[in-house]
Amino acid sequence: MQVLNNSQNLDSFFNSLADQTSGVLLLDYDGTLAPFQLERDAAVPYSGVRERLVKLIESPRTRVIIISGRWTRDLVPLIGLEQLPEIWGCHGAERMGTDGSYEIASLPEEVVEGLVNAEDWARAEGLEKYCERKPISVAFHWRGLPDNVSGDIATKVRGRFVNAPMTPSLVLKEFDGGLELKYADITKARAVSNILEEVSPETPIAYLGDDLTDEDAFRALDGHGLRVLVRPKLRDTAADVWLQPPGELLEFLDRWLDAT
Repeated sequence: MQVLNNSQNLDSFFNSLADQTSGVLLLDYDGTLAPFQLERDAAVPYSGVRERLVKLIESPRTRVIIISGRWTRDLVPLIGLEQLPEIWGCHGAERMGTDGSYEIASLPEEVVEGLVNAEDWARAEGLEKYCERKPISVAFHWRGLPDNVSGDIATKVRGRFVNAPMTPSLVLKEFDGGLELKYADITKARAVSNILEEVSPETPIAYLGDDLTDEDAFRALDGHGLRVLVRPKLRDTAADVWLQPPGELLEFLDRWLDAT
């Protein structure tokens, strides 16, 4: 583990976690709890993660929340747990409680129409096999494809949605392995802000993420908790700490368990 922000002290954070009655652990999924895979449906957690998640979820002193860009219906089978944590899917547009309750944000009519038009455009361009429709977005994936193919997809998508945006309410965002046309008002930052409103300021809270979409969450958590970048190689980030999976990820989760 490498501390990136000298104002943060890991020992102090875990001591605070041990002293408080509860803590909140926010976790991204792809690239954080699970390694990226060429086949998205094969992205299961790193060895040892499920066992630790079970203990964390069972702990009365930890509220575990997964915040993912994935649709919850696709994410739940990958997590593979009988007792699930709270899940905020589609960048926070969906919220599924530990009791099975479910809610999803409503979209303006212009956004729904824009996403339908984006799908139609993808089919017309022969990109449907790279295109994934989600409740608030259309994602274009190219992980594992040859550079010339991925470059061609990226050029077409950027040319269509950057140079001629369908509506100001839809924005094109980069992620590791693709681009996503999404409803601008739904972000992981908004999810984090909503969660912060539900807990007391004294509650220790940490967010673990790897991707550019997680930077929104890191910025929302600035001054309110510990921001942890989880990825094999360091990049520019707003995070306070960098750890390399899977070893240092498991070490972090073990320290959390020890503190609670």
